[in-house]
Amino acid sequence: MLEAECQTTKQGEKSTRRSQPRNSGQANFTMNQPSQGHANFTMNQPSQEGYQKQGELNKEEVEKIRGLLGSLEKPSGACSLALSEDLEHDAVHDDAKATEKDAALHLALSRLSNEFGRESTLSLQRFFGVRHVPVIPTGSLKLDIALGIGGLPKGRFVEIYGQEASGKSTLALHIIKEAQKLGGFCAYFDVENAMDPSLVESMGVDTENLLISRPDSAENLLSAVDTLTKCGSIDVIVVDSVAALLPQCEIDVPVGGILRDAQSRIMSQALCKIHYSLRNSQTLIVLVNQVRSSSKSRQGNKDMGEDTCGGNALKFYSAVRLKLGKRELLKNENEVTGLGISVQVVKNKLAPAMKKAELGLRFGRGFCCESEVLELACEQGIIVKEGNGYLVEGKFFGNRHEAELHLAENEVVFDKMVSILRRLLFETEESIVVHE
Repeated sequence: MLEAECQTTKQGEKSTRRSQPRNSGQANFTMNQPSQGHANFTMNQPSQEGYQKQGELNKEEVEKIRGLLGSLEKPSGACSLALSEDLEHDAVHDDAKATEKDAALHLALSRLSNEFGRESTLSLQRFFGVRHVPVIPTGSLKLDIALGIGGLPKGRFVEIYGQEASGKSTLALHIIKEAQKLGGFCAYFDVENAMDPSLVESMGVDTENLLISRPDSAENLLSAVDTLTKCGSIDVIVVDSVAALLPQCEIDVPVGGILRDAQSRIMSQALCKIHYSLRNSQTLIVLVNQVRSSSKSRQGNKDMGEDTCGGNALKFYSAVRLKLGKRELLKNENEVTGLGISVQVVKNKLAPAMKKAELGLRFGRGFCCESEVLELACEQGIIVKEGNGYLVEGKFFGNRHEAELHLAENEVVFDKMVSILRRLLFETEESIVVHE
């Protein structure tokens, strides 16, 4: 009996302890019934007595909690890597190492200079200094503005291409005319045998001081161009045109003989050689080219059915590529007197490309430069426009035709206007510079 009562008493105490909440300094979590699919957790606050016993009785549990809290503060995985990279700093600049590298560089340059000569070695002052780009005007102020540097750069290749009768040869002759105005000496290779001296003189070109040649093969012509470029005395060389260049191997083969890409191979080899000659020369080489229908399609080319002659070498070596196209006919009453053309700067290594200029071309006279000068002078305030009339240096002209005729007949007034416009349009802006 006594043992049974003791056991009953112990079981009652255990059940009482289980029914009482624990209050040993730890938070008690109870889960209520979920509402709307979510479980609700509530935390019972421990009593003050429990806090006092925590340091004495539950040290291991306290350390576990501290470890858990520490792991929450430290990022893991990719986050920790990203934060560590953000905390990295650049290496401290070492003056001793920089001095050592500079000394090694100068030693290498001196060895190259002794072994290969001064012209083939690197020079920080020569190759990393900047210089102004010398240019030759095109004869059209609108085109010079589209080019961005006031003309075509000296010492470079320039390609002019387009459809037939679009003003390609006329533009080349205007470039020669402007170079002669600056006192330059020019050469014209008439490969197409289409040059009319009287027409060239009517455009203002001085044919007495112009070298004209008609070589009998592509090899002879390109060799002559290389020789004239090396001499350094020629300012402009015009080849009209690349499409008419005939290699000697094609001359020797009967009509109908199969020779593939002979012209392209010769152009690639010759341009590479002439390119090295241009480094020490200020000669502008203008190559007039034609277009052909092509089945090849190149990405980014809007005219998928057209391609230039002579292969792809000229496209790469050219610093400027100009594409000419016809717009509309210019008429005086019922008579056709000229042609409106558009010039697009397809490639430009010295300024932003893809600019356009719309020009007027008068048969037998060349570009309508007077019209451009009159329009630009009105925009700059040099010539005052009053209604339909124009006030030019104190003289009033009732309409546009009379004002243009005055500029065409008075070369001194025209050159003065062009000089003022070039100074306002190009010299006031920052000069284009390139790394030499």
